[in-house]
Amino acid sequence: KRALKNLALSYLLIAPGAQELALAQQQFDNAGNMTDRAAALGALIHSGSAEHAQAALASFYGDFEHEALVVDKWFAMQAAAPTTDVQAVRQLMAHPDFNIRNPNRARSVIFSYCSGNPGGFHRADAAGYVFWSERVVELDSINPQVAARLARALDRWKRLVEPYRSAAREALARVAAKTDLSNDVREVVDRALAD
Repeated sequence: KRALKNLALSYLLIAPGAQELALAQQQFDNAGNMTDRAAALGALIHSGSAEHAQAALASFYGDFEHEALVVDKWFAMQAAAPTTDVQAVRQLMAHPDFNIRNPNRARSVIFSYCSGNPGGFHRADAAGYVFWSERVVELDSINPQVAARLARALDRWKRLVEPYRSAAREALARVAAKTDLSNDVREVVDRALAD
């Protein structure tokens, strides 16, 4: 019942009016469990109402800022939102609670954007792919296993249409050109370029 209710709420907030926004805000404010509260937050984030989303995000963070796993979810929901672009992800990375050396936090922001936000990541201007290549190289010097998992975000680049395909290949080649890549990342990008 809870899953169906939250799915219905997400559908109502695709093109919300004042009544739908009030319903989501009411669920957010009165939720007796994390599932309902997070679902309402997600619906507000995806609603397109920046005012409601920002207020709910601030409230959610204020309530759970000392709960690392919940803060990871808070970051991930924002990074995966359809309105999130590279600039917004960079702002999330500038947040005091973001630390790229923390694998869970890196995944919550960077992976959620690169693998969970196709509209924001696959852009005609290739900004998402440039961001991806920078983060793969940066993470490779910190944690090669995490970097290799991130590198897989473009391992199916040949399925993309132009201009995305060429831009993705260029980003892969930029990473592959690094002479000091770890074996983990080297294996992923070399295989992706060879396939």
